[in-house]
Amino acid sequence: MAIATVNPTTGITERSFEPHSPEHVERALARAEDAVSALRSTDFSTRAAWMIRSAEILESEVEAVAVLLTTEMGKTLRSARAEVQKCAKNMRFYAEHAESFLADEPLADPSTVGASSAFARYEPLGVVLAVMPWNYPLWQVIRFAAPALMAGNVGVLKHASNVPQSALYLDTLFTRGGFPAGAFSTLLIDASAVAAVIADPRVKAVTLTGSEPAGRSVARTAGESIKKAVLELGGSDPFVVMPSADIDAAAAVATTSRTGNSGQSCIAAKRFIVHADVFDEFVAAFSERMRALRVGDPLLDSTDVGPLATRSGRDELAELVDDAVAHGATAVVGGTTPDGPGWFYPPTVLTGITGSMRLHQEEAFGPVASVYRVSSASEAIALANGTRFGLSSAVWSADPAEQDRFSRELDAGAVFINGMTVSYPELPFGGIKDSGYGRELAAAGIREFCNLKTIWKA
Repeated sequence: MAIATVNPTTGITERSFEPHSPEHVERALARAEDAVSALRSTDFSTRAAWMIRSAEILESEVEAVAVLLTTEMGKTLRSARAEVQKCAKNMRFYAEHAESFLADEPLADPSTVGASSAFARYEPLGVVLAVMPWNYPLWQVIRFAAPALMAGNVGVLKHASNVPQSALYLDTLFTRGGFPAGAFSTLLIDASAVAAVIADPRVKAVTLTGSEPAGRSVARTAGESIKKAVLELGGSDPFVVMPSADIDAAAAVATTSRTGNSGQSCIAAKRFIVHADVFDEFVAAFSERMRALRVGDPLLDSTDVGPLATRSGRDELAELVDDAVAHGATAVVGGTTPDGPGWFYPPTVLTGITGSMRLHQEEAFGPVASVYRVSSASEAIALANGTRFGLSSAVWSADPAEQDRFSRELDAGAVFINGMTVSYPELPFGGIKDSGYGRELAAAGIREFCNLKTIWKA
């Protein structure tokens, strides 16, 4: 894939970039290694001041940055502004909490191990490579970068090739905020060059958010070098609706969850598993809301759903829908690729999904909802867990016992009850099964790229 900004609203290539040369990559890694010593010699309060200043710069440039995100990957301008603001919030969160998250952990009674003092200390690993996707060009990076830098690590970014201007904006953000030169940098390189960077001895760990094949490739390369990896991969999140649920509220949240970011979110609800007693009521309410969404120019505040980020992504989504309809599914709403420029696809609701359809097992990365009918909680749980993915999930029920059962039996990194899956700085985020391993955000996220060192004193 060329490293270029191709406007998904028009299909026009706006800017192209030459990949960084091997010499440029070498210089960047050398600067990153130099920055390791510079950062380790600073304290939390110094890094916090730099992080807060970086957040202030980002906030002061919210409009320009939001337009850039919309131009590069097609998210609505409203959601782009929200993404920028969420990034600044995350940066402030870690500026405030990093020191307490990484405080020494003393053994209450060191005499039990024959010591006068014994404790565990969190220390930064050094240079961490981040391989990041295009769907949240800033947020996916900042949720790694803010805790990593506050822990004293150095970040090197290999961003998706269709958001190069977002990547270059991040290249200078932290140094503008006061961090040492080389503390965070961007490499404009092809995917084929990533393995060599992971294998470089100066790189101590890698984190990837992206597709399952990309995750397997990165994990394989990191494993060959015995390096820590954190993977946040795809999802096919279930959204379960039981008879006691508030159907109107569930339908409203289902619409937001399925179509936010034009449906291009790993943690979006994708499979809607609805009890037979309320199936018709939910489908009617959900379909009405999906049908009312305005699809169009993402720069207009009146637009609800913009284009998909890439032509290939739109084509793959259309193939999944066409395959499902060909095998007997019903498109209650949408289901047809529109004519005209840009990579648009309408909000779509499909019923009658069966195991013979690709959509039953593959992730639909766009505003397409698969709705299933079940007759019991046991059937709902079996269907929800019957996928290789396990990122997040949502359950709508007013029954406390039912809520408890779903929270325990759903195979996922998170369960949201009567609400929509959202990544919060305050809560750990990540999945199980083919959705990856490791955690981001909260205390768990900042500790992923630290050496937990035991200190024993006689």
